[in-house]
Amino acid sequence: MTAYDVIVLAGGAAKRLGGADKPGVRVGGRALLDRVLAACDGAVRTVVVGDRRATSRPVLWTREVPQGGGPLAALGAGLRLTSADHVLVLSADLPFLGPGTVDALLAAAAQPGREGALCTDPDGRDQPLVAAYRAEPLRRELALIATEHGNLAGLPLRLLTAELDLARVDAGPDAAFDCDTWDDIAAARARIREHGAVLDEWITSVKNELGIDLDVDTGVLLDLARDAAHGVARPAAPLTTFLVGYAAARASAGAGPDEAAAAVAEASRKATALALRWEAEAAEAAEGAQSAKSEGRGGDAAGGPAGGAKPDTGREGTGTP
Repeated sequence: MTAYDVIVLAGGAAKRLGGADKPGVRVGGRALLDRVLAACDGAVRTVVVGDRRATSRPVLWTREVPQGGGPLAALGAGLRLTSADHVLVLSADLPFLGPGTVDALLAAAAQPGREGALCTDPDGRDQPLVAAYRAEPLRRELALIATEHGNLAGLPLRLLTAELDLARVDAGPDAAFDCDTWDDIAAARARIREHGAVLDEWITSVKNELGIDLDVDTGVLLDLARDAAHGVARPAAPLTTFLVGYAAARASAGAGPDEAAAAVAEASRKATALALRWEAEAAEAAEGAQSAKSEGRGGDAAGGPAGGAKPDTGREGTGTP
């Protein structure tokens, strides 16, 4: 794995959002900035260029000079606080950026002869703020641009990318999706609630909210909840999964994420087996009740009493033996 620092640019004016605090806008219950930070939590050092705020993990803060000087000025300010050979550069408004895209960018930037790599969007446009750069050529080109123009303020990013030998990474339609308008925000919020994504989004949000770094097989937990609900009672599903989590936490106290995940799997296995035993007992009881009911109907067919009349009542009335 390539060691890297990351610079997140979070100081724009957000004019198309009416000047709203864009990095703090929530999508899926998490601030856009925190979503970006989660995608690059493997960075040795994280620098955020923007106003200080509460974040999901520790970062270094700085501002471009002058404030509002644009992305090149912000990049230059952030770069001064980095030391790794590779630098990941991201905007703070990428709700669907994931670790897979980060890894792909770093791998492409590490290719011999390359000076970096950037994402391209579905229309083939370069995205220089979803990119990884080699630090030395990045510093060199920023210095040359500053010398030529007097400073970096107000200059477009294409002045930088045009001078670097960059690989292109097609990371799919979502990785470079950014939120410039309220329509973009609405689209992002709707997308995470789509059927195929909502559970993963929710679990990731819960883990971030609770500070849990744990990968578990959600399919196993969902199967357990189903078996508990079907074999015992519906309220057993959430209560059982809670108890599994508690038991796993006790069993893996002081252990690492891998051991904790294994403890969840083992507790789930035991609870699932128990739920299935309950279901089997209920099935046996139902079969027994059905069998007893069938035997009663068989007596009627063989000439036994039917319709609830008491036997021989008339005979007793006539004195017949």
